[in-house]
Amino acid sequence: MYKAVIGLEVHCELDTKSKNFSSSPNKFTETPNIHVSTVDLGLPGILPYPNKEAVRKALKTAMALHCENPDEVIFDRKNYFYPDLPKGYQITQVTKPMGKNGYLDILVNGKKKRVLIHQLHLEEDTASLDHFSNYSLIDYNRSGIPLIEIVTEPCLESADEAVTFLEDLRDVFLFLGVSEARSNYGQMRCDVNISVMKDTDKEFGTKVEMKNINAFTNVRAAIEYEIKRQTELLEKGGQVVQETRRIAEDGKTYSMREKVDAIDYKYFVEPNIPPVKLTKEFYDELRKEIPELKLERYEKYIDKYHLSEYDAGVLSAKKDISDYFEEVLSYGSDIELTVNFVTSAILSTIKKLDIELKELFITPKMLSGIVDKVKNKEISLDHGKKILYQAIDKKIDPNEIIKKQNLHQINDKEELLKIIGEVMDENISQVRQYIDEGNTYVYNFFIGKVMAKTNRQANPNMSLEIIKEELERRKQDEGK
Repeated sequence: MYKAVIGLEVHCELDTKSKNFSSSPNKFTETPNIHVSTVDLGLPGILPYPNKEAVRKALKTAMALHCENPDEVIFDRKNYFYPDLPKGYQITQVTKPMGKNGYLDILVNGKKKRVLIHQLHLEEDTASLDHFSNYSLIDYNRSGIPLIEIVTEPCLESADEAVTFLEDLRDVFLFLGVSEARSNYGQMRCDVNISVMKDTDKEFGTKVEMKNINAFTNVRAAIEYEIKRQTELLEKGGQVVQETRRIAEDGKTYSMREKVDAIDYKYFVEPNIPPVKLTKEFYDELRKEIPELKLERYEKYIDKYHLSEYDAGVLSAKKDISDYFEEVLSYGSDIELTVNFVTSAILSTIKKLDIELKELFITPKMLSGIVDKVKNKEISLDHGKKILYQAIDKKIDPNEIIKKQNLHQINDKEELLKIIGEVMDENISQVRQYIDEGNTYVYNFFIGKVMAKTNRQANPNMSLEIIKEELERRKQDEGK
């Protein structure tokens, strides 16, 4: 039997106002070469200066990934000649990366897997190339954008694990607010290194590399195809060639070039950027900015709040939803009811209106008020949701709607008994169905009539019990 060994090199552009070593705007645009400066173009005599916000976000990400952090910021030069690097070198990190020896825990098919992080470093992105039949064009808008590269250890064993890691890593970026991580903008992409080996082998097989894959679906397709291709090749007595391959639209990988020896980039410390010492106080300040991440929240919702795996997954999937949910709870609202409102009414509404949660009229405090009224039986759950929808539609405080429409729930047993008696007197044939045939389906009929008669203000559970008692009483009275 053969097993796969997979390592990933993930690149993510950081969300900053300017580029990593120049004042050019860091903005996505389809108009080429409008966000450029002399630094980005690598003109003679240029002097780069580091972006403090990029350094902060890179270090914050490294800390969230449980990495060891450096005592100073040092940049290095990576020397190679290619059209996307006008200087002939890239400013990156080798001597002291922003983080090393970290990890990210992920859940794969219900089981926790620890993915080891070899290192995280900060560098500048390259220009982008558009290739045509007999020429290429260069767009320098991307040149110099702050880019973090996260290199895993070769510890992944399947496409499921690789894709889950990428999805969860993207969530880390989003929870931290360091990047939008949009693959369709090229903000997040990865290189995949994969080999296969026998279960009994002690050494890894020959590694094949696939570079610059944007979509996670393509990552899955490339890994699954390569595992199949390499396994079949070895079973036939062939040898896997160390090479770079690409994933095509047909879901297959094709060879681009063989790769025998590692490239000597002749790294050395960047002479134009002096080292900057990092203090304990600086790291303490950064640590306070790191929120609970998705898996931490997911496990807390299950262990502390006793939610189902499904609800915990929905509520921890996005930071804004999770923050909203937890703020409602911070007002002391009932957990079960809050989960019900957020996972159904709130999420369905923002989806229907196609808006962000921050654009929703209903604040966590407003929702907490509705939840509390349902909990205290002042209004029914069904009524609470109707009030919520009205408040969103009309942009009116829910309390004003309740007060204006007199929507408090009827919990008085004598009042409910009077209403139910009137409903039964108006629907004798349904009463006869129960008395003559024992038909309990009439319960739902009468509940519907009572709710309609009271504008849905009757307590549904109390009403149901009274309906059962009253029907049985009338049956007994007739038998006397």
